[in-house]
Amino acid sequence: MRDALDATPYDALLLLSFGGPEGPDDVVPFLENVTRGRGIPKERLKEVGQHYFLFGGVSPINDQNRALLDALRKDFADHGLGLPIYWGNRNWAPYLTDTLREMVADGHRRILVLATSAYASYSGCRQYRENLADALAALEAEGLELPKIDKLRHYFNHPGFVEPMVDGVIQSLAELPEEVRDGAHLAFSTHSIPTASADTSGPAEGHGEGGAYVAQHLEVARLIADAVRERTGVDHPWQLVYQSRSGAPHIPWLEPDICDHLEERHDSGAPAVVIAPIGFVSDHMEVLYDLDTEARAKAEELGLPMRRSATVGADPRFAAAVRDLVLERASVERGQAVTPCALGALGASHNLCPVGCCPARAPRPAAAGVDSPYA
Repeated sequence: MRDALDATPYDALLLLSFGGPEGPDDVVPFLENVTRGRGIPKERLKEVGQHYFLFGGVSPINDQNRALLDALRKDFADHGLGLPIYWGNRNWAPYLTDTLREMVADGHRRILVLATSAYASYSGCRQYRENLADALAALEAEGLELPKIDKLRHYFNHPGFVEPMVDGVIQSLAELPEEVRDGAHLAFSTHSIPTASADTSGPAEGHGEGGAYVAQHLEVARLIADAVRERTGVDHPWQLVYQSRSGAPHIPWLEPDICDHLEERHDSGAPAVVIAPIGFVSDHMEVLYDLDTEARAKAEELGLPMRRSATVGADPRFAAAVRDLVLERASVERGQAVTPCALGALGASHNLCPVGCCPARAPRPAAAGVDSPYA
């Protein structure tokens, strides 16, 4: 972690997230925001919303973000970093455009953005950049002075993101019955995306089977599995698996699905499974429903002992990692030599998304990249 607490030239940090409903009446309007432009009937959205209604119509993601905000503000204050932190969402209040308008009114002109997605993909990076461009265009139309916005690099392999997940896996293994613990398989789970999106994730020169999305997740899975082996003395078999598939069935998505994987592990004689949701920063709806509800029911049906390890959430080590990333990027902007903090073989991700990185389904302006119209 960096010692020099100088965030210059930045004067604010924006936590940018997906958003989620906070009551039953919010569910369908929230899903309308998520699916805007796709022409999905309201009755279909009500069906999709059943996942939310099972939990009282409340997604945990907003409370998770509030907890992360508190952790970030505490860490920054404890270390003397006087950088105000704001929060905006893509799909629910507080909305991104409203938050940016507030930041401009408060006098902020150099803003860093932390997205609650650690990996490269269209939905996890470029779509957030498109949302930022849309928000800036709205402020421009209102005649407001536009801030310069940069986005923090992907942090999938920062130790402050990886180490809490290592602890979570080790804790979950310890919760398994002793007779099945050492033979337990590790299933590292993330959100499935269309294979075409995966293949074009990351910089264009790295496009190919799985692209950066799969490569980065595999790297994190290896890092965690290696750390678990070093700390427990047991080499657990592991695999990267996927969840939360949606969309037309004829379009190929990344596989295997977590429930199919549980059946395969049971049929192959695995005595137990620990599911580690490495693709998610916090326990939002995909974790609560697809893992804690559907996957758990599948494991119980199979008689397969299963534990789900914790996400990073508001772990103080993650808050410290964000501080480190802020200071790293600030040093880069000031033209100073920087040694980025990253584990494994892939190294630190780029600071500016290059042209062709995680291309959009249709061309749209995107902020905080080489091709940004708001440089």
